[in-house]
Amino acid sequence: MKGRLRDIPWQSIRVRLVLGLLCITLPMIALLIYNNRYSVNVIHNQVANSNQNLVSVYMKQIDDQLSEAERHMMGLMLSEYNLLAMGEAGSSDDYVMAKSGVSRRLTSDLIVYPYIDGFFVYSIPRRDMVEASRSSLSYDALRQLREAMEEAVLLLEKKSSPIGAEWTAVTINGEAHIVRLFSDGSITIGAWVKAKTMLEPLRNIHTGDSGATLIVDGAGKPLHSTRDLKEEGIDFARGFRQYYLSGKDDDYLVVGESSAKGDFSLAAVVPDKLILENLPYLAKAAALLIAIAVAMLPISLWFLRKVLLLPLQKMTVAMRRIGEGNFNAGIEESSVQDEFQLVNRTFNQMIGQIAELKIHVYEEQLNKQRAELKHLQLQINPHFFMNSLNILYNLAQVKQYGLIQEMTLCLVQYFRYMLQSNRPLVLLRDELQHARNFLRIQELRFPERLICRIDVPAYLQDTPIPPLMLHTFVENTIKHAVRMDEPIEIVIEAALDELADEPMVILTIRDTGQGFSDEALENVRAGVQAEDDKGEHIGLWNVRERLRLQYGDRGWMDCYNDDPHGAVVEIGIPMNPEAGREGAQDNEAVADR
Repeated sequence: MKGRLRDIPWQSIRVRLVLGLLCITLPMIALLIYNNRYSVNVIHNQVANSNQNLVSVYMKQIDDQLSEAERHMMGLMLSEYNLLAMGEAGSSDDYVMAKSGVSRRLTSDLIVYPYIDGFFVYSIPRRDMVEASRSSLSYDALRQLREAMEEAVLLLEKKSSPIGAEWTAVTINGEAHIVRLFSDGSITIGAWVKAKTMLEPLRNIHTGDSGATLIVDGAGKPLHSTRDLKEEGIDFARGFRQYYLSGKDDDYLVVGESSAKGDFSLAAVVPDKLILENLPYLAKAAALLIAIAVAMLPISLWFLRKVLLLPLQKMTVAMRRIGEGNFNAGIEESSVQDEFQLVNRTFNQMIGQIAELKIHVYEEQLNKQRAELKHLQLQINPHFFMNSLNILYNLAQVKQYGLIQEMTLCLVQYFRYMLQSNRPLVLLRDELQHARNFLRIQELRFPERLICRIDVPAYLQDTPIPPLMLHTFVENTIKHAVRMDEPIEIVIEAALDELADEPMVILTIRDTGQGFSDEALENVRAGVQAEDDKGEHIGLWNVRERLRLQYGDRGWMDCYNDDPHGAVVEIGIPMNPEAGREGAQDNEAVADR
């Protein structure tokens, strides 16, 4: 991953334009999304707070009413004579009279406490109950009511029911009721309120067609609801300390309030879509802008790519090709903006002018190379001219006419070769014959002081080499290595190096003289044109320059001293010298076109 990031051209205009567009667009989209979410949260808070306050008010009213009912029942247990008589073990007639009086009292109390659905009194000694209900009950409903209340009383006696401690949910005849009991051991008085009745005030809360108000027990189980919510997957067990979103897709807002008088709560469920219908215009506009921005981002990138990035990429590719030496890589004409058309036309004109200038420069370089080669060759000629005249003069003095004839013939062949040596390349056999002529002249000059040996295979003698190259080293040997006290051997060898990148002919010229000085070797290897006490020492430097001009990096020369003494020069010459030059010229021609 890091490698891919490093490969991205971060400094290019294309990358920076795209990054700049993203840096502007993405924060704006993020801001719009945040603003939209903030608006939704504000609306949720407002609706939740409004409904929470309403539910809390209703719950407080219910708790107050239940507290009044509790106080009334406690007062009845302490002061109602008939109720106390039901708990005493008196005669049946007294019990019937007391029961009748309690029934009338409970019926009248229902008028005073309209929020209570019924009262009952249970005589523990007689296992008998009298009740007063706000609505008329069928026989089956009355029987189930009495059985449920009797069961609650019996559980209260055994201290195994929480009903005596607070208002508790009890299911009677399939319907949820909230029941409260008080007992003194002989008489139990109680009251019940239907869960449906407790929800009547909450009908004023606007929950929409898919919302609901409901009463739930302490475990979050709905006791009664204005609409069945089983399929919605709403969780009421989270409590009601604050509002929350619930449902299969969190698409319902839940608010509620727990009762202080019992283990139950009032709750309101409002569908989220109903809340967001009242979302302010700004939030809706923000959502619309987000959608437009997201849709416009790829369109903007496409437009930026077509109008700016693609023309820049074409220019970059063309410049990269030109940097690689391909001057045929112009920018093709296309339907782009006027500014890019002007730049493209100007760029193509400049490339054409550069190609023409390159042709002229190349021709000038060729002319300069030819002039330098000719100049280097002319620098070699005067080295031999004065010595040859001196040899003829000495032979004439001693009347060695046969040697004079031989010397004259060698000189004729020597100068004929010199006069024809303005060619860039000659055959190795011609260069060897010229070296033999020169060495024969030197043998006449230094009799019995010079031994020459040439060992070159016949199949290499047709190799083209620069003219007078061997002559330069042979002449340097005669000039610097020949001594009068001992003979000097000069050896010229040639071999084929087949392990190189291309077939190379290795020419070796060695002698048995004193060898190169350290300073001379250092100057030759560094390519420095040095001078000695006899004048300018330019032979080795000339050969190196001629190799560079003729072959470039394909030709080479190395100088070192032999063991135990003697100078050795090795020259590497391509067997096919025109291969590299023709390839280079073809590349230049392609670039020029």
